[in-house]
Amino acid sequence: MTYDYNADLALFIGSGWKIGEGRDLLPVVDPARGETIAEVPLATPADLDEALVTADARFREWRSVAPEARAAVLRKTAALLRERADVIGRTLTLEQGKPFAEARAEAISSASFFDWCAEEAVRIYGRVLPRPSGQRSIVIRQPVGPVAAFSPWNFPVYLMAKKLAPALAVGCSVIAKPPEETPGCTGMLLRCLLDAGLPAGVVQLVHGVPDAVSRHLLASPVIRKISFTGSVPVGKHLMRLAADGLKRVTMELGGHAPVLVFDDCDLEKTLDMVVPQKFRNAGQVCVSPTRFYVQEGIYQRFIEGFAARTAQVTTGHGLDAETKMGPLANVRRPQAIAALVEDAEAKGARVMAGGRRGNAGFFFQPTLLADVPDSADIMNNEPFGPVAVAAPFSTLDDAIAKANRLPYGLAAFAFTENMRQANLLGDGIESGMVGINTFAISTADAPFGGVKDSGFGSEGGLEGLDSYLVTKAIHTA
Repeated sequence: MTYDYNADLALFIGSGWKIGEGRDLLPVVDPARGETIAEVPLATPADLDEALVTADARFREWRSVAPEARAAVLRKTAALLRERADVIGRTLTLEQGKPFAEARAEAISSASFFDWCAEEAVRIYGRVLPRPSGQRSIVIRQPVGPVAAFSPWNFPVYLMAKKLAPALAVGCSVIAKPPEETPGCTGMLLRCLLDAGLPAGVVQLVHGVPDAVSRHLLASPVIRKISFTGSVPVGKHLMRLAADGLKRVTMELGGHAPVLVFDDCDLEKTLDMVVPQKFRNAGQVCVSPTRFYVQEGIYQRFIEGFAARTAQVTTGHGLDAETKMGPLANVRRPQAIAALVEDAEAKGARVMAGGRRGNAGFFFQPTLLADVPDSADIMNNEPFGPVAVAAPFSTLDDAIAKANRLPYGLAAFAFTENMRQANLLGDGIESGMVGINTFAISTADAPFGGVKDSGFGSEGGLEGLDSYLVTKAIHTA
């Protein structure tokens, strides 16, 4: 694949790519160095109007394409994502900061959604209801219509793939609004789709001021569904906009994932799992393990082992082979993390590792805070950064109460060798997903979504396909 980053950074509206041409430009910054590496053009109101007209027209065409043909496009897209994983990964690292190995893995894992949805595209079954002879009642599933898909910067390829694959599989068109921080790698995802044979305009790519773009798109009757991944406040704002048009909404919002560590776990194995997972993508993961509640009998050993491993996490530019953790996404994040750490210290928490900003770029040290009280801001507000907070618990009921204390319920994790206890945890924890002795909770064949303030609806699995389908009953006498 040949790709000139600066020349090819563009919008895709209607049937072609659009560059500056008098449009406003926004800097794209390498967060490891704090330097501008390119500029992305922003869509004008006229661009958005064109995108809406195109989405409406292409929906009527794409929904009529045979499921087998839609599936073939998705399978070819998956193959191209794997083939181009190196160049996509390098671009993702430059724009977002995560280590190259993580970025490359993101491109490869994104392919799994296209493969899985390709197989399901030919299985959008309905049913026949029993009726007297000569009468017929059937139930069919049809695509909901043009979709507005909004994805964030932390996993820009993976999270957009989770929206595009099921929408395209069932026959929807999509106006994709990826993050302006990472325009190159999301543009590469669209190029894979186009090179796989997707008709131009079935998916369009727009960048712009998020509030202006969302208000413009959601005000149009063309858009029939919104899929959003991001923060709780923005999700609530989009729901209000969607309410005026009674548009279907899927919301995957923030979390503050608890991790319950019981004294019967394999402690060394658990530590070897949780520390790398905590600092993956510098903690900028919606399901990042953050609130570590550890049973009293092993609490001291746990925080000592966690601190020792944290001190070994190497930070640096994501393209450096030695780097295990890259920078935060923008200049605001280290400041916000520092304020949370300072507040926790003032309220009695102990800094066991890290705790300070880096010297260059948008870095913050991998950090562990111990003995963190519930009154600390960081125990109540998701840090979305490389900070783990720990506190002890005594009983199973105490642990579940601590896990359920907040209004968030996206993901939760637990480590125990007691299977009856594991079953009680799975039943009692209020979250959309529970991982017991594992962090592998996001797969193409499983629903991914939250409860309470963490949103509703699912991406992945059959449930993810359902959100792009409407049900119609047809009765013939």
